[in-house]
Amino acid sequence: MGLTPAGLPFRLGRLDAVEPHWEVGGIRGNGPDVTRRRFQHALRRELEHPREGTGTAVRLSAMASERQITVGNVPIGGGAPVVVQSMTLTKTHDVDATMAQVGELVSAGCEVVRVAVPKNEDAEALAKLVYLSPIPVIADIHFNASLALKAVDAGVAAVRINPGNIGGPDKVAEVVKAAKARGIPMRIGANSGSLPKHLVELAQEDTAEALVEEALEQVRLLESMDYYDFKISVKSSSVPTMIRAYRMLSERVPYPLHLGVTEAGTPASGSIKSAIGVGSLLMDGIGDTIRISLTADPVEEVKVGWEILKALGLRERGPIMIACPSCGRDNVGVWNLAEAVEERLQAYPQAFEVAVMGCAVNGPGEAGDADFGVAGGRDTGFIYAHGRVLKKVESTVLVEELFHEIDAWIEGGMVRPKRLKLAKPAALMMAEAAQRPS
Repeated sequence: MGLTPAGLPFRLGRLDAVEPHWEVGGIRGNGPDVTRRRFQHALRRELEHPREGTGTAVRLSAMASERQITVGNVPIGGGAPVVVQSMTLTKTHDVDATMAQVGELVSAGCEVVRVAVPKNEDAEALAKLVYLSPIPVIADIHFNASLALKAVDAGVAAVRINPGNIGGPDKVAEVVKAAKARGIPMRIGANSGSLPKHLVELAQEDTAEALVEEALEQVRLLESMDYYDFKISVKSSSVPTMIRAYRMLSERVPYPLHLGVTEAGTPASGSIKSAIGVGSLLMDGIGDTIRISLTADPVEEVKVGWEILKALGLRERGPIMIACPSCGRDNVGVWNLAEAVEERLQAYPQAFEVAVMGCAVNGPGEAGDADFGVAGGRDTGFIYAHGRVLKKVESTVLVEELFHEIDAWIEGGMVRPKRLKLAKPAALMMAEAAQRPS
């Protein structure tokens, strides 16, 4: 735990960002000298035709946007690791409430936070928020260029504007001039719910194409002002539309891309939409920062964002748990066991993998691939560590014994021994335990 300058508690877990490079299909790069198309071609080739002995173990370490911006002290694009961000739900002028939520977001792993600035009183609070926040603050502004200018003067790390609704090219020029003087970037882009009138007809034919055209119009405007320090979004609530739009845009601009499915919905449905939309693009090497838009506490957005990155092998933060889906062979109530393990794992900032299995079918293999694992029997279960059976224990103490071993391993420096294939007798022992009468 730590304290913000305001004395608010927050915990920033270890953000074990991978090295800012990528390697796939024998091609390696580490920054703006590597083109996105080369990365995508290598990625698809490796997925479709993996090299002998490698399966489809594609190593994705960073994205390949040619340009990079810096939001506060956080690099975005140009080979930097994908950045997780969110947005506060509070009234920005309520500094105490806003900072409390920022603290919660930081504890969850948020790296950049955006705040809404619809009124002068919100703009007046920005300087204090910037001073108090442990992560960079972005001001989100629409319709009012004067608020954008006040945000820049307040020292925000970046501003998010829509050049199409801020008052015309002259107003955009004022904001660009101020941003250039302060050396801060912007986020621009399009949203399927607010396309300009001249693109409505195109949107009826192809919404993705209209989104890209709107974004390119904004890009051309900023480039005409000799300003290139920005990232772009083309968001839609339609997952297929969003994926197509970002793919098209990525072929036409070198700038960092901000990914998201806008208005994705509640955590149950919104997480799935975001995982498909954002995850598909990240697998293509497209995207440099993500915001998972959920109708929920923004902390949930950050959690889902990290789970997507962890699932793709792009970032590490905290443990990964795998668990079997359960079936008639389950002897321990694996869903209850998995929930108990997952709850305990939330307290760990370290990156490691735990497998929770309910029987002898997949238990030995899956648990053998993880750092630690448990596999249940009727009255007894097995604890695995680094590919070997560690011990057989009673089911009532299975979780406690698992975390006793995890804690001892962490205390000893998290040394991972050379992996051994799981011995066949261990699987047979588990099978026998599962069949033993209670």
